[in-house]
Amino acid sequence: MSPIGGESSTPFTDMVREVLAVPGATLRSVAERAVDPETGKKLQWTTLAKIKNGESYRHDKWIVGAVAAATGLDPVEVRKAAAAEWVGLTAGDILGMSTPKVSIVVAYQPGTRPEDLPLVKEALKNLDLEDATITIAEESYGAS
Repeated sequence: MSPIGGESSTPFTDMVREVLAVPGATLRSVAERAVDPETGKKLQWTTLAKIKNGESYRHDKWIVGAVAAATGLDPVEVRKAAAAEWVGLTAGDILGMSTPKVSIVVAYQPGTRPEDLPLVKEALKNLDLEDATITIAEESYGAS
């Protein structure tokens, strides 16, 4: 857990660690399931070991798809976790204003508070939405 905001700074790595913590799971058995559905590329067990151990590895899009396949988690949640870890930003409806017709998504650093978003507040003012309440939408990375 991060000391700021209580969110993990390694949500993508945490997903890999959690699937490897399942009784009977091994790096090789998890790697067998780690196939990106878009490209057909298979993640090697050695790369899974690097992710698990916090070592350096290539941050390729297909790796996210392979990890989603291996973990059985929602690919969108796995992409959000990878973005949060690799780029230091997460994205979501931090404003809590999305509707079935309109999605409002803002990229922000984990631990951000509404008062930390003066540019978002200014944009709302320019859209005559200055009375909108900014709330942080909770996000799940599939962790329990």
